[in-house]
Amino acid sequence: MKIVIIGYSGAGKSTLAGALSRHYSIPKLHMDTLQFQPGWIDSDRDWMEGQMKQFLSQHKDWVIDGNYSWCCYEERMEQADQIIFLNFSRWNCLYRAFKRYLKYRHKTRESMAPGCPEKFDWEFISWVLWKGRRQTALARYKRIRQTFPQKFYELRNQKELDKFLKSIE
Repeated sequence: MKIVIIGYSGAGKSTLAGALSRHYSIPKLHMDTLQFQPGWIDSDRDWMEGQMKQFLSQHKDWVIDGNYSWCCYEERMEQADQIIFLNFSRWNCLYRAFKRYLKYRHKTRESMAPGCPEKFDWEFISWVLWKGRRQTALARYKRIRQTFPQKFYELRNQKELDKFLKSIE
């Protein structure tokens, strides 16, 4: 089983990846652990792409959460048996991100790179509400839905996510 989880920041991609990894007993990769170095420094793109290719080649089953359209995006989508798009509203994502911040404040969560403690600042709020929802992202999600309709699952809220998780039990 190969699963890709894409969607907006704060929607719960990493949490879902952990649940599916446990359910299917397959390795998971949180792309944020590759994207960032300690202190929220962006990783070298060539290094990150190399790490992604290595992960894809070393595992016959996996779950990967994250967008990063420049990092083996088409390859991940083509290889995936399921593509799960968490299309939660911007306000729901902001609320969830704030709850996550309260839970992990001054700590680094497992789905984040070491040395990158949870933060909730104006830059991130702006990303959740506007910058991460630009037309280019929307067009990319739409293209993935049209290209892979047989394996594309769009979940718009917690109720739909809960129903999806119940269906795989």
